[in-house]
Amino acid sequence: MSQQHEADHTRKGGIQVIARAAQIMRALGQAPQGLSLAAIAQQVDLPRSTVQRIINALAEERLVEHAGPGGGVRLGPALGQLIHQTQTDIISLTRSYLQCLSEQLQESVCLSSLSGDKVYIIDRIVAERELRVVFPIGIDAPAYATSAGKVLLAEMPEASVRSLLSGPLPALTAKTLNLSQLLEQLKRVHIDKVSSDMDECVEGVGSCAVALDTYLGLFALAVVAPTARIQPKTEVIREALLNCKQEIERAIGLVLVNNSSNNKHG
Repeated sequence: MSQQHEADHTRKGGIQVIARAAQIMRALGQAPQGLSLAAIAQQVDLPRSTVQRIINALAEERLVEHAGPGGGVRLGPALGQLIHQTQTDIISLTRSYLQCLSEQLQESVCLSSLSGDKVYIIDRIVAERELRVVFPIGIDAPAYATSAGKVLLAEMPEASVRSLLSGPLPALTAKTLNLSQLLEQLKRVHIDKVSSDMDECVEGVGSCAVALDTYLGLFALAVVAPTARIQPKTEVIREALLNCKQEIERAIGLVLVNNSSNNKHG
């Protein structure tokens, strides 16, 4: 075997290992409680021995960890640290706006991004009141059943949404939309710039959201509260969200950055 051929073979092998590791981590991302080696092997269609070797390597880097005495495996703390580091700027730049919005409405507020077909909570302010909705940072929820997810999906072409949400949408509650209903709603959300969900993801919980178009990427800002409390004041919440969106995008918006760049070249 020539040195060049051997180098090409080694490079292809390295790329294959990375691709397989990514498959395994995506499978674990769908199961926060963890998966057994056998379950992982079945999901990614790889021999259990191959999965074991990759899991061992990922565990050394703390990208995965053992889920408990049952022998399962879940995503590890190092992955969360990496995600947090990449989002530090948007958190520091928007935290004061989230705090003001939460105090104004006396409701919980969160900042999210789209991760595949789910929304990932980056930061949140939990309202200080007796009956409130509490959700941890890092939790993900189906994009099709949350206001944050829908406002981000509304910024995508319909073909991309169909590709992302292929197959029937699981009904999480009696009010969860099917795909055709969702696509119709996304058209209105794209125009209105505000989305909502009332009991579509979790019974008794509602939310309203707007998209934030910033130079750090596209994010969703949402107000989350018990449906019985959020529904009567939807218009007040929508107005507050749109005002907050305007303030944030005025400070770190993509449009202003583009204008500034154009002015320099003008």
